[in-house]
Amino acid sequence: MRSTGMLAVLLSAWFMAQFDFFVVNVAAPSVERDLHAGPAALELIVGGYAFTYAAGMITGGRLGDRYGYRRVFVWGVAAFTVASVLCGIAASPGQLVAACLLQGLAGAVMVPQVLATISAAYPPGERARALGWYGAAGGLGSIAGQVLGGLLLTADVLGLGWRAAFLVNLPVGLAVAPLAAWLLPEVETGRRARLDVPGAAGLAAGLALVLVPLGLGNHLGWPAWTWASMAASVPVLVLTWRRQRALGARGGQPVLDLALLKVHSYLAGVGAIVAFMAYFASFMFTLTLLLQGGAGLSAFQAGLAFAPMGVMFTVTSLLGRRLVARYGLVVVLAGGVVAALGLGLLVVTAGAGLPYVIAAVTLVGAGNGLVLPQLIGAALVEVAPHQAGVGSGVLSTAQQFAGAGGVAVIGAVFFAAERGGGHAAAMRWSAAIDLGLVLVVIATVAYNRRRATRRAGSAPSRTAVTS
Repeated sequence: MRSTGMLAVLLSAWFMAQFDFFVVNVAAPSVERDLHAGPAALELIVGGYAFTYAAGMITGGRLGDRYGYRRVFVWGVAAFTVASVLCGIAASPGQLVAACLLQGLAGAVMVPQVLATISAAYPPGERARALGWYGAAGGLGSIAGQVLGGLLLTADVLGLGWRAAFLVNLPVGLAVAPLAAWLLPEVETGRRARLDVPGAAGLAAGLALVLVPLGLGNHLGWPAWTWASMAASVPVLVLTWRRQRALGARGGQPVLDLALLKVHSYLAGVGAIVAFMAYFASFMFTLTLLLQGGAGLSAFQAGLAFAPMGVMFTVTSLLGRRLVARYGLVVVLAGGVVAALGLGLLVVTAGAGLPYVIAAVTLVGAGNGLVLPQLIGAALVEVAPHQAGVGSGVLSTAQQFAGAGGVAVIGAVFFAAERGGGHAAAMRWSAAIDLGLVLVVIATVAYNRRRATRRAGSAPSRTAVTS
Protein backbone atom coordinates (compact mmCIF):
# COMPACT_ATOMS: atom_id res chain seq x y z
CA MET A 1 0.00 0.00 0.00
CA ARG A 2 2.84 2.41 0.86
CA SER A 3 4.47 1.60 -2.49
CA THR A 4 1.22 2.46 -4.28
CA GLY A 5 0.87 5.73 -2.37
CA MET A 6 4.48 6.65 -3.11
CA LEU A 7 3.95 6.07 -6.83
CA ALA A 8 0.73 8.10 -6.82
CA VAL A 9 2.55 11.04 -5.20
CA LEU A 10 5.41 10.91 -7.70
CA LEU A 11 3.15 10.61 -10.71
CA SER A 12 0.86 13.42 -9.55
CA ALA A 13 3.82 15.79 -9.80
CA TRP A 14 4.84 14.39 -13.20
CA PHE A 15 1.24 14.76 -14.46
CA MET A 16 1.16 18.36 -13.19
CA ALA A 17 4.40 19.24 -15.00
CA GLN A 18 3.21 17.72 -18.28
CA PHE A 19 -0.19 19.36 -17.94
CA ASP A 20 1.35 22.83 -17.63
CA PHE A 21 3.68 22.17 -20.54
CA PHE A 22 0.67 21.92 -22.88
CA VAL A 23 -2.08 23.96 -21.19
CA VAL A 24 -0.31 27.27 -21.82
CA ASN A 25 -0.91 26.81 -25.57
CA VAL A 26 -4.64 26.55 -24.96
CA ALA A 27 -4.64 29.56 -22.62
CA ALA A 28 -2.52 31.80 -24.88
CA PRO A 29 -5.37 33.50 -26.85
CA SER A 30 -7.22 34.39 -23.62
CA VAL A 31 -4.00 35.68 -22.05
CA GLU A 32 -3.39 37.85 -25.11
CA ARG A 33 -6.86 39.44 -24.84
CA ASP A 34 -6.92 39.82 -21.04
CA LEU A 35 -3.40 41.13 -20.43
CA HIS A 36 -2.96 42.82 -23.84
CA ALA A 37 0.22 40.81 -24.36
CA GLY A 38 2.21 41.65 -27.47
CA PRO A 39 3.69 39.00 -29.79
CA ALA A 40 7.08 38.92 -28.04
CA ALA A 41 5.56 38.64 -24.57
CA LEU A 42 3.15 35.96 -25.74
CA GLU A 43 6.01 33.91 -27.20
CA LEU A 44 7.87 34.13 -23.88
CA ILE A 45 4.72 33.16 -21.96
CA VAL A 46 4.21 30.11 -24.17
CA GLY A 47 7.89 29.17 -24.43
CA GLY A 48 9.34 30.42 -21.13
CA TYR A 49 8.25 27.39 -19.15
CA ALA A 50 9.74 25.01 -21.70
CA PHE A 51 13.05 26.91 -21.89
CA THR A 52 13.85 26.92 -18.18
CA TYR A 53 12.34 23.47 -17.70
CA ALA A 54 14.71 21.91 -20.23
CA ALA A 55 17.78 24.00 -19.40
CA GLY A 56 17.63 23.26 -15.66
CA MET A 57 16.82 19.56 -15.78
CA ILE A 58 20.36 18.16 -15.48
CA THR A 59 21.19 20.48 -12.58
CA GLY A 60 17.92 19.47 -10.94
CA GLY A 61 18.95 15.84 -11.20
CA ARG A 62 22.35 16.58 -9.67
CA LEU A 63 20.65 18.42 -6.78
CA GLY A 64 18.76 15.21 -6.05
CA ASP A 65 21.98 13.21 -6.05
CA ARG A 66 23.51 15.67 -3.59
CA TYR A 67 20.70 16.47 -1.17
CA GLY A 68 18.45 13.42 -1.54
CA TYR A 69 15.59 12.75 -3.92
CA ARG A 70 12.83 13.12 -1.32
CA ARG A 71 14.02 16.46 0.00
CA VAL A 72 14.60 17.98 -3.44
CA PHE A 73 11.28 16.61 -4.70
CA VAL A 74 9.42 18.34 -1.86
CA TRP A 75 11.33 21.57 -2.56
CA GLY A 76 10.44 21.31 -6.24
CA VAL A 77 6.74 20.64 -5.62
CA ALA A 78 6.51 23.57 -3.21
CA ALA A 79 8.28 25.92 -5.62
CA PHE A 80 6.17 24.71 -8.56
CA THR A 81 2.98 25.35 -6.58
CA VAL A 82 4.07 28.87 -5.61
CA ALA A 83 5.09 29.64 -9.21
CA SER A 84 1.72 28.36 -10.49
CA VAL A 85 -0.10 30.70 -8.10
CA LEU A 86 2.10 33.59 -9.29
CA CYS A 87 1.12 32.71 -12.87
CA GLY A 88 -2.55 32.68 -11.89
CA ILE A 89 -2.48 36.10 -10.21
CA ALA A 90 -0.19 37.86 -12.71
CA ALA A 91 -1.48 41.35 -13.54
CA SER A 92 0.78 42.10 -16.51
CA PRO A 93 2.57 40.25 -19.32
CA GLY A 94 5.93 40.84 -17.62
CA GLN A 95 4.75 39.30 -14.37
CA LEU A 96 3.37 36.27 -16.20
CA VAL A 97 6.61 35.79 -18.16
CA ALA A 98 8.65 35.88 -14.94
CA ALA A 99 6.28 33.45 -13.22
CA CYS A 100 6.40 31.02 -16.17
CA LEU A 101 10.21 31.09 -16.14
CA LEU A 102 10.17 30.36 -12.41
CA GLN A 103 7.62 27.59 -12.91
CA GLY A 104 9.88 25.93 -15.49
CA LEU A 105 12.86 26.05 -13.11
CA ALA A 106 10.75 24.53 -10.34
CA GLY A 107 9.65 21.78 -12.71
CA ALA A 108 13.30 21.11 -13.55
CA VAL A 109 13.99 20.57 -9.85
CA MET A 110 10.90 18.42 -9.29
CA VAL A 111 10.67 16.11 -12.30
CA PRO A 112 14.12 14.40 -12.31
CA GLN A 113 13.43 13.14 -8.78
CA VAL A 114 10.43 11.17 -10.06
CA LEU A 115 12.45 8.90 -12.36
CA ALA A 116 15.40 8.90 -9.97
CA THR A 117 13.25 7.65 -7.08
CA ILE A 118 11.62 4.99 -9.25
CA SER A 119 15.02 3.83 -10.54
CA ALA A 120 16.74 3.79 -7.13
CA ALA A 121 13.96 2.79 -4.71
CA TYR A 122 11.94 0.17 -6.58
CA PRO A 123 13.16 -3.43 -7.02
CA PRO A 124 13.40 -4.59 -10.66
CA GLY A 125 9.98 -6.23 -10.85
CA GLU A 126 8.12 -3.28 -9.35
CA ARG A 127 10.24 -0.80 -11.30
CA ALA A 128 8.86 -2.04 -14.62
CA ARG A 129 5.29 -1.58 -13.35
CA ALA A 130 6.11 1.90 -12.04
CA LEU A 131 7.67 2.94 -15.35
CA GLY A 132 4.54 1.74 -17.14
CA TRP A 133 2.45 4.04 -14.96
CA TYR A 134 5.01 6.80 -15.50
CA GLY A 135 4.44 6.58 -19.25
CA ALA A 136 0.68 6.55 -18.77
CA ALA A 137 0.74 9.61 -16.49
CA GLY A 138 2.91 11.53 -18.93
CA GLY A 139 0.59 10.76 -21.83
CA LEU A 140 -2.49 11.66 -19.83
CA GLY A 141 -0.90 14.92 -18.67
CA SER A 142 -0.10 15.88 -22.26
CA ILE A 143 -3.64 15.22 -23.45
CA ALA A 144 -5.25 16.75 -20.34
CA GLY A 145 -3.32 19.96 -20.94
CA GLN A 146 -5.35 20.40 -24.10
CA VAL A 147 -8.66 18.74 -23.18
CA LEU A 148 -8.99 19.79 -19.52
CA GLY A 149 -7.35 23.12 -20.24
CA GLY A 150 -9.91 23.83 -22.93
CA LEU A 151 -12.72 22.72 -20.61
CA LEU A 152 -11.51 25.03 -17.80
CA LEU A 153 -11.45 27.99 -20.16
CA THR A 154 -14.82 27.14 -21.68
CA ALA A 155 -16.47 26.69 -18.26
CA ASP A 156 -14.86 29.92 -16.95
CA VAL A 157 -14.53 28.38 -13.46
CA LEU A 158 -15.35 30.99 -10.77
CA GLY A 159 -14.95 33.65 -13.43
CA LEU A 160 -11.19 33.08 -13.43
CA GLY A 161 -10.86 32.53 -17.17
CA TRP A 162 -7.33 31.47 -18.18
CA ARG A 163 -6.11 31.85 -14.60
CA ALA A 164 -7.88 28.63 -13.58
CA ALA A 165 -5.47 26.67 -15.82
CA PHE A 166 -2.64 27.67 -13.46
CA LEU A 167 -4.46 27.89 -10.13
CA VAL A 168 -5.70 24.30 -10.48
CA ASN A 169 -2.17 23.28 -9.42
CA LEU A 170 -2.63 24.85 -5.97
CA PRO A 171 -4.74 22.07 -4.36
CA VAL A 172 -2.60 19.42 -6.05
CA GLY A 173 0.63 20.92 -4.72
CA LEU A 174 -0.78 21.42 -1.23
CA ALA A 175 -1.65 17.72 -1.12
CA VAL A 176 1.46 16.30 -2.83
CA ALA A 177 4.20 18.13 -0.86
CA PRO A 178 3.27 16.87 2.65
CA LEU A 179 2.42 13.41 1.33
CA ALA A 180 5.83 13.23 -0.35
CA ALA A 181 7.60 14.17 2.88
CA TRP A 182 5.71 11.36 4.63
CA LEU A 183 5.67 8.57 2.02
CA LEU A 184 8.84 8.88 -0.03
CA PRO A 185 11.94 7.03 1.21
CA GLU A 186 15.25 8.79 1.63
CA VAL A 187 17.23 6.79 -0.92
CA GLU A 188 20.83 6.10 0.08
CA THR A 189 22.91 6.62 -3.05
CA GLY A 190 26.20 5.71 -1.40
CA ARG A 191 27.81 8.91 -2.65
CA ARG A 192 27.30 12.58 -1.83
CA ALA A 193 27.53 14.52 -5.06
CA ARG A 194 29.03 17.99 -5.14
CA LEU A 195 27.30 20.70 -7.11
CA ASP A 196 29.40 21.98 -10.00
CA VAL A 197 28.02 25.54 -10.24
CA PRO A 198 30.18 26.74 -13.21
CA GLY A 199 29.35 23.56 -15.11
CA ALA A 200 25.64 23.92 -14.39
CA ALA A 201 25.69 27.55 -15.53
CA GLY A 202 27.60 26.73 -18.73
CA LEU A 203 25.31 23.84 -19.58
CA ALA A 204 22.15 25.87 -18.92
CA ALA A 205 23.47 28.80 -20.98
CA GLY A 206 24.47 26.57 -23.89
CA LEU A 207 21.09 24.83 -23.96
CA ALA A 208 19.21 28.13 -23.65
CA LEU A 209 21.15 29.56 -26.61
CA VAL A 210 19.72 26.73 -28.70
CA LEU A 211 16.28 26.30 -27.15
CA VAL A 212 15.22 29.96 -27.27
CA PRO A 213 15.71 30.39 -31.04
CA LEU A 214 14.26 26.93 -31.73
CA GLY A 215 11.15 27.85 -29.77
CA LEU A 216 10.70 31.35 -31.20
CA GLY A 217 12.22 31.06 -34.67
CA ASN A 218 9.19 29.72 -36.55
CA HIS A 219 6.82 32.42 -35.32
CA LEU A 220 9.31 35.28 -35.70
CA GLY A 221 10.44 34.32 -39.20
CA TRP A 222 13.96 33.26 -38.16
CA PRO A 223 15.58 36.70 -37.69
CA ALA A 224 19.36 37.02 -37.62
CA TRP A 225 19.62 36.84 -33.83
CA THR A 226 18.17 33.29 -33.79
CA TRP A 227 20.98 32.02 -36.01
CA ALA A 228 23.59 33.98 -34.05
CA SER A 229 22.29 32.50 -30.81
CA MET A 230 22.49 28.93 -32.10
CA ALA A 231 26.00 29.58 -33.44
CA ALA A 232 27.07 31.00 -30.06
CA SER A 233 25.86 27.83 -28.33
CA VAL A 234 28.61 25.79 -30.00
CA PRO A 235 31.64 27.40 -28.26
CA VAL A 236 29.74 27.63 -24.97
CA LEU A 237 28.89 23.92 -25.01
CA VAL A 238 32.36 22.92 -26.24
CA LEU A 239 34.05 24.87 -23.44
CA THR A 240 31.62 23.43 -20.89
CA TRP A 241 32.28 19.91 -22.18
CA ARG A 242 36.06 20.37 -21.91
CA ARG A 243 35.72 21.68 -18.38
CA GLN A 244 33.53 18.71 -17.46
CA ARG A 245 36.18 16.30 -18.77
CA ALA A 246 38.99 18.11 -16.95
CA LEU A 247 37.03 18.16 -13.69
CA GLY A 248 36.26 14.46 -13.99
CA ALA A 249 39.90 13.66 -14.72
CA ARG A 250 40.93 15.47 -11.51
CA GLY A 251 38.57 13.30 -9.48
CA GLY A 252 35.86 15.95 -9.20
CA GLN A 253 32.14 15.52 -9.81
CA PRO A 254 31.04 17.42 -12.94
CA VAL A 255 27.37 18.28 -13.31
CA LEU A 256 27.27 16.02 -16.38
CA ASP A 257 28.44 12.63 -15.11
CA LEU A 258 30.66 11.43 -17.96
CA ALA A 259 30.63 7.89 -16.58
CA LEU A 260 27.12 7.60 -18.02
CA LEU A 261 28.68 7.67 -21.48
CA LYS A 262 30.17 4.25 -20.76
CA VAL A 263 26.74 2.69 -20.15
CA HIS A 264 25.81 1.36 -23.59
CA SER A 265 22.15 0.73 -22.78
CA TYR A 266 21.81 4.29 -21.49
CA LEU A 267 23.31 5.87 -24.60
CA ALA A 268 21.18 3.72 -26.90
CA GLY A 269 18.08 4.53 -24.87
CA VAL A 270 18.75 8.27 -24.98
CA GLY A 271 19.29 8.09 -28.75
CA ALA A 272 16.01 6.26 -29.30
CA ILE A 273 14.12 8.67 -27.02
CA VAL A 274 15.55 11.68 -28.88
CA ALA A 275 14.18 10.34 -32.17
CA PHE A 276 10.87 9.45 -30.54
CA MET A 277 10.34 12.83 -28.86
CA ALA A 278 11.32 14.80 -31.98
CA TYR A 279 8.57 12.91 -33.79
CA PHE A 280 5.97 13.01 -31.01
CA ALA A 281 6.27 16.73 -30.16
CA SER A 282 6.19 17.78 -33.80
CA PHE A 283 3.23 15.47 -34.46
CA MET A 284 1.23 17.03 -31.62
CA PHE A 285 2.11 20.52 -32.88
CA THR A 286 1.33 20.01 -36.56
CA LEU A 287 -1.83 18.01 -35.84
CA THR A 288 -3.13 20.91 -33.74
CA LEU A 289 -2.51 23.22 -36.68
CA LEU A 290 -4.36 20.83 -39.00
CA LEU A 291 -7.36 20.48 -36.69
CA GLN A 292 -7.74 24.18 -35.83
CA GLY A 293 -6.52 25.73 -39.07
CA GLY A 294 -7.57 23.13 -41.62
CA ALA A 295 -10.67 21.57 -40.01
CA GLY A 296 -11.79 24.77 -38.27
CA LEU A 297 -12.16 23.23 -34.81
CA SER A 298 -12.01 25.25 -31.63
CA ALA A 299 -9.18 24.66 -29.15
CA PHE A 300 -11.47 22.53 -26.98
CA GLN A 301 -12.80 20.53 -29.94
CA ALA A 302 -9.26 19.94 -31.17
CA GLY A 303 -8.31 18.76 -27.68
CA LEU A 304 -11.19 16.27 -27.74
CA ALA A 305 -9.90 14.95 -31.07
CA PHE A 306 -6.70 14.02 -29.23
CA ALA A 307 -8.63 12.09 -26.57
CA PRO A 308 -8.64 8.69 -28.38
CA MET A 309 -4.86 8.91 -28.65
CA GLY A 310 -4.57 9.60 -24.93
CA VAL A 311 -6.88 6.71 -24.05
CA MET A 312 -5.01 4.23 -26.23
CA PHE A 313 -1.65 5.49 -24.98
CA THR A 314 -2.76 4.86 -21.40
CA VAL A 315 -4.13 1.38 -22.12
CA THR A 316 -1.15 0.11 -24.09
CA SER A 317 1.45 1.65 -21.77
CA LEU A 318 -0.10 -0.25 -18.85
CA LEU A 319 -0.37 -3.47 -20.84
CA GLY A 320 3.10 -3.07 -22.32
CA ARG A 321 4.98 -4.15 -19.19
CA ARG A 322 3.27 -7.54 -19.06
CA LEU A 323 3.53 -8.04 -22.79
CA VAL A 324 7.26 -7.22 -22.81
CA ALA A 325 7.85 -9.49 -19.82
CA ARG A 326 6.25 -12.34 -21.77
CA TYR A 327 7.33 -11.70 -25.35
CA GLY A 328 10.38 -9.43 -25.06
CA LEU A 329 11.37 -6.37 -27.07
CA VAL A 330 9.42 -7.61 -30.08
CA VAL A 331 6.42 -5.91 -28.41
CA VAL A 332 8.21 -2.55 -28.60
CA LEU A 333 8.96 -3.20 -32.26
CA ALA A 334 5.28 -3.97 -32.81
CA GLY A 335 4.37 -0.70 -31.11
CA GLY A 336 6.66 1.19 -33.46
CA VAL A 337 5.04 -0.51 -36.43
CA VAL A 338 1.54 0.42 -35.19
CA ALA A 339 2.59 4.07 -34.75
CA ALA A 340 4.15 3.98 -38.22
CA LEU A 341 0.87 2.66 -39.66
CA GLY A 342 -0.99 5.58 -38.09
CA LEU A 343 1.44 8.08 -39.57
CA GLY A 344 1.24 6.33 -42.92
CA LEU A 345 -2.55 6.62 -42.81
CA LEU A 346 -2.19 10.37 -42.28
CA VAL A 347 0.22 10.66 -45.19
CA VAL A 348 -2.30 8.96 -47.48
CA THR A 349 -5.57 10.43 -46.15
CA ALA A 350 -4.69 13.93 -44.84
CA GLY A 351 -7.53 16.19 -45.94
CA ALA A 352 -9.97 13.32 -46.48
CA GLY A 353 -11.94 14.11 -43.33
CA LEU A 354 -11.90 14.06 -39.54
CA PRO A 355 -12.75 10.32 -39.17
CA TYR A 356 -9.48 9.40 -40.90
CA VAL A 357 -7.57 11.73 -38.59
CA ILE A 358 -9.19 10.15 -35.51
CA ALA A 359 -8.34 6.66 -36.79
CA ALA A 360 -4.73 7.71 -37.41
CA VAL A 361 -4.21 9.32 -34.00
CA THR A 362 -5.76 6.28 -32.31
CA LEU A 363 -3.17 4.03 -33.97
CA VAL A 364 -0.39 6.46 -33.08
CA GLY A 365 -1.48 6.51 -29.43
CA ALA A 366 -1.65 2.71 -29.24
CA GLY A 367 1.84 2.38 -30.71
CA ASN A 368 3.38 5.12 -28.58
CA GLY A 369 2.14 3.49 -25.37
CA LEU A 370 4.02 0.29 -26.21
CA VAL A 371 7.21 2.18 -27.07
CA LEU A 372 7.89 5.12 -24.75
CA PRO A 373 7.73 3.54 -21.26
CA GLN A 374 9.91 0.65 -22.41
CA LEU A 375 12.48 3.03 -23.89
CA ILE A 376 12.72 4.86 -20.57
CA GLY A 377 13.07 1.59 -18.65
CA ALA A 378 15.73 0.25 -20.99
CA ALA A 379 17.73 3.49 -20.76
CA LEU A 380 17.83 3.53 -16.94
CA VAL A 381 18.13 -0.18 -16.15
CA GLU A 382 21.96 -0.19 -15.84
CA VAL A 383 22.35 3.28 -14.29
CA ALA A 384 23.91 3.11 -10.80
CA PRO A 385 21.85 4.42 -7.83
CA HIS A 386 24.21 7.35 -7.20
CA GLN A 387 23.77 8.39 -10.86
CA ALA A 388 19.97 8.07 -10.91
CA GLY A 389 19.34 11.80 -10.43
CA VAL A 390 21.69 13.14 -13.08
CA GLY A 391 20.84 10.20 -15.38
CA SER A 392 17.15 11.07 -15.16
CA GLY A 393 17.97 14.74 -15.65
CA VAL A 394 19.97 14.07 -18.82
CA LEU A 395 17.20 11.82 -20.12
CA SER A 396 14.53 14.45 -19.43
CA THR A 397 16.68 17.20 -20.97
CA ALA A 398 17.17 15.08 -24.09
CA GLN A 399 13.40 14.63 -24.33
CA GLN A 400 12.69 18.37 -24.07
CA PHE A 401 15.56 19.31 -26.38
CA ALA A 402 14.44 16.79 -29.00
CA GLY A 403 10.85 17.98 -28.69
CA ALA A 404 11.83 21.62 -29.22
CA GLY A 405 14.05 20.72 -32.16
CA GLY A 406 11.36 18.55 -33.73
CA VAL A 407 8.74 21.27 -33.45
CA ALA A 408 11.10 23.88 -34.92
CA VAL A 409 12.41 21.85 -37.86
CA ILE A 410 9.30 19.89 -38.81
CA GLY A 411 7.12 22.90 -38.00
CA ALA A 412 9.16 24.93 -40.51
CA VAL A 413 8.53 22.23 -43.13
CA PHE A 414 4.82 22.31 -42.29
CA PHE A 415 4.55 26.09 -42.71
CA ALA A 416 6.52 26.02 -45.97
CA ALA A 417 4.29 23.28 -47.41
CA GLU A 418 1.15 25.03 -46.15
CA ARG A 419 1.97 28.16 -48.15
CA GLY A 420 2.16 26.11 -51.32
CA GLY A 421 -0.59 23.50 -50.87
CA GLY A 422 -2.67 24.11 -47.75
CA HIS A 423 -2.98 22.28 -44.44
CA ALA A 424 -3.51 18.81 -45.92
CA ALA A 425 -0.34 18.93 -48.00
CA ALA A 426 1.59 20.32 -45.04
CA MET A 427 0.38 17.46 -42.83
CA ARG A 428 1.46 14.90 -45.42
CA TRP A 429 4.99 16.27 -45.45
CA SER A 430 5.33 16.52 -41.68
CA ALA A 431 3.78 13.07 -41.11
CA ALA A 432 6.21 11.59 -43.66
CA ILE A 433 9.17 13.03 -41.72
CA ASP A 434 7.69 11.76 -38.45
CA LEU A 435 7.35 8.34 -40.05
CA GLY A 436 11.07 8.40 -40.84
CA LEU A 437 11.87 9.19 -37.19
CA VAL A 438 9.69 6.30 -36.02
CA LEU A 439 11.61 4.00 -38.36
CA VAL A 440 14.84 5.21 -36.67
CA VAL A 441 13.35 4.23 -33.30
CA ILE A 442 12.37 0.81 -34.66
CA ALA A 443 15.86 0.25 -36.06
CA THR A 444 17.49 1.26 -32.75
CA VAL A 445 15.26 -1.08 -30.73
CA ALA A 446 15.93 -3.92 -33.19
CA TYR A 447 19.69 -3.36 -32.82
CA ASN A 448 19.46 -3.38 -29.03
CA ARG A 449 17.36 -6.54 -29.15
CA ARG A 450 19.96 -8.35 -31.24
CA ARG A 451 22.76 -7.10 -28.98
CA ALA A 452 20.93 -8.18 -25.82
CA THR A 453 20.22 -11.60 -27.32
CA ARG A 454 23.89 -12.11 -28.23
CA ARG A 455 25.00 -10.99 -24.76
CA ALA A 456 22.54 -13.20 -22.93
CA GLY A 457 23.13 -16.24 -25.13
CA SER A 458 20.04 -18.36 -24.99
CA ALA A 459 18.22 -16.02 -22.51
CA PRO A 460 15.30 -14.02 -24.01
CA SER A 461 15.90 -10.33 -24.67
CA ARG A 462 13.11 -9.33 -22.28
CA THR A 463 15.64 -9.64 -19.42
CA ALA A 464 17.29 -6.42 -20.59
CA VAL A 465 14.06 -4.57 -20.00
CA THR A 466 12.73 -6.06 -16.79
CA SER A 467 15.96 -6.56 -14.87
